Amino acid sequence: MDRAIEQKTWTRKKILTIAGIVALAALIAGSIYYASGGSRLNVDKERITISEVTEGQFKNYIPVNGVVMPIATIYLDAMEGGRVEERYVEDGAMMKKGEPILRLSNPDLMMSLVEQQNNVYNTLMQVQIAQNGARQTSVSNLNQLADVQSTLQEAKRVYELDKKLYSQKAIGSQEYEQAKISYDYLVKKLELQKTLLQQDSVDKVQQLSQQNKLYSGANKAFSLMQQKVGDLIVRAPVDGQLTSLDAEVGQNKNKGERLGQIDVISDYKVRVDVDEHYINNVFPGLTGTAVVGNDTLHLSVKKVYPSVANGRFQVDMSFDGKTPKVIHRGQSLQIMLTLSDDRKALLVPRGGFFQKTGGNWIYKLSKDGSTAFKVDIQIGGQNPDYYEVLKGLQPGDKVVTSSYDNFGDNETLVIN
Repeated sequence: MDRAIEQKTWTRKKILTIAGIVALAALIAGSIYYASGGSRLNVDKERITISEVTEGQFKNYIPVNGVVMPIATIYLDAMEGGRVEERYVEDGAMMKKGEPILRLSNPDLMMSLVEQQNNVYNTLMQVQIAQNGARQTSVSNLNQLADVQSTLQEAKRVYELDKKLYSQKAIGSQEYEQAKISYDYLVKKLELQKTLLQQDSVDKVQQLSQQNKLYSGANKAFSLMQQKVGDLIVRAPVDGQLTSLDAEVGQNKNKGERLGQIDVISDYKVRVDVDEHYINNVFPGLTGTAVVGNDTLHLSVKKVYPSVANGRFQVDMSFDGKTPKVIHRGQSLQIMLTLSDDRKALLVPRGGFFQKTGGNWIYKLSKDGSTAFKVDIQIGGQNPDYYEVLKGLQPGDKVVTSSYDNFGDNETLVIN
């Protein structure tokens, strides 16, 4: 008897075909998934901060901290080495320019001063002796000139007389020639004597100039030595407050050693520390404000120190106008330093995202707000409230501005 064969619903071939179709579908779905946004991460909306991109006035300013300092500090260094013999004032004393602070002693320097003084006296004596000798020479030459002139006058008289007598044949030629020779000799001698006297006058002028230079040089050396001895008394170079004095009676101080300092407290400045990130944006003329109590103080950058230490550089700022009475030395101030004028810009509120992205990208929400995906952006200036957006966003866009530390490298955030 024939028996009906039961048909199997799930054959091996059918199962393999279905599995292949499912695998292919999964492969296609995965490709679409990764092509449409890569890895995803589910985030709770309450755990992130969503901010809106707005358009408004942007002022590029940064908060910086500064310390009030005297407008100038003058350091006291030992101009000459010596032993501290006496202190005239103590730390904190208010000084007037030229008032003595302390006195040093230096026997070697005092001995050099005495030797230099003797040198001046000896030089002066030599100059006086030389001048007396020159005067005596001049007098002697003048006497000789007078003698020659007198003798010439007599010789001329005899010559003219003998010439007349010779023409009348009253005397012989020998007597006439002798008178003529004597006269001609005295004429030449007079010319020579005048030349000698003139040369003596020139020599005397040159000698006097050299002697004056020698004496002047000795005097300058003596004055310099007096000044060096005078520097043994350390005096205040300016009006101000003696804020430190490192010198005790009996101590030996070397030349050039630091003794203390005087602060000029007629005015004040603020020494400010700025992050090195802004070193190319800070220059003299920038302004800032600081709030002290109910007063708003206005300041200007006067000097920028280019050296960087521990990631920071320093700036000196001065108060506009008179220094306010609320300011005291050593006081700390928080200053809002303006880096640019107001300008219209796209603004994103500051947030923790910047530490992760460096301002190069941000998570931007889709229109329905269900997801957020990475977009490239460009940040310009920044201040304590906003970042200035140059590229990548439009007004009304919503972005995630809180920290990205827990988001890993996911391309898309699914907001629950």
